[in-house]
Amino acid sequence: MAFLDLDGLRFHVQRLAPQDAGPPAATVVLLHGLLTDSLASYYFTLAPVLAAAGAEVLMYDQRGHGRTGRPPTGYRLEDFADDLEALLDRLEVTGPVQLLGNSFGGTVAFALAARRPEQVAGILAIESEPASPAWAVKLDGILRRAETELVKKSTLAWVAAKRGRHTARLAGAAGRLLAETSLARDIPASRLPDEAELRAIRCPVLTVYGTRSDLAPQAGWLDGLLHDCRSVFVPGQEHSVLVETPDVVRELALSWLRERGVQLRGPGVDAVLTPGVDAVLTPAGPVR
Repeated sequence: MAFLDLDGLRFHVQRLAPQDAGPPAATVVLLHGLLTDSLASYYFTLAPVLAAAGAEVLMYDQRGHGRTGRPPTGYRLEDFADDLEALLDRLEVTGPVQLLGNSFGGTVAFALAARRPEQVAGILAIESEPASPAWAVKLDGILRRAETELVKKSTLAWVAAKRGRHTARLAGAAGRLLAETSLARDIPASRLPDEAELRAIRCPVLTVYGTRSDLAPQAGWLDGLLHDCRSVFVPGQEHSVLVETPDVVRELALSWLRERGVQLRGPGVDAVLTPGVDAVLTPAGPVR
């Protein structure tokens, strides 16, 4: 475990070197989502697989989450993008990085790519989207409901019964985060990139959606908006693609890196081929 102080806030950061001690094939930054998420989503799943394949892996708890500090204010999207930018600068990561973001983590990835295109080699966004006016309205509704509901014992009891005690504990922690900070009001008030800024993102982008997700219908729009973007669907899944199908995400991430020319190595890497992923994932066509 390591901690870094960035602009007065202490961040919990994990940095995994390539498992074979060779030179990094790429630097992959893993970005988690809001409220119930943390770097733990990656620590025992995707992160060690990437390190075993020769990548350097960076992951951290975003502000207010996990073991990172929890300031009372400062939760606009631009604050999260500032954190990522400061982290890369502090760790002297000079080359372009591959960003893999889950949910809000993908939104942070798009924000950095719009701001510092030379810093981003590619984006793999899972159940995510760039910030937009529609995104801000949607997040406003979600966060206000969560702010009200996640402090109720009845809600947490229902979550425990339906999803288990661990998920209920995460929901309770999310309720405390919302109660103790301005996050619910800051996120919808974020500075939103305009369409020209999004179109200026030139790095390759792969988006992944569950076929039952409410984000899936935007796939065609995003594929048309970005310079180099394609989308795939995971059959039968809703928003929790990373949690519910980590093996699919792992194979997809490794195949995607190989497509980008990253020279992966290590046991089992040669067995990860795009046709194997395509048997599980359905390429997305235009969605209206």
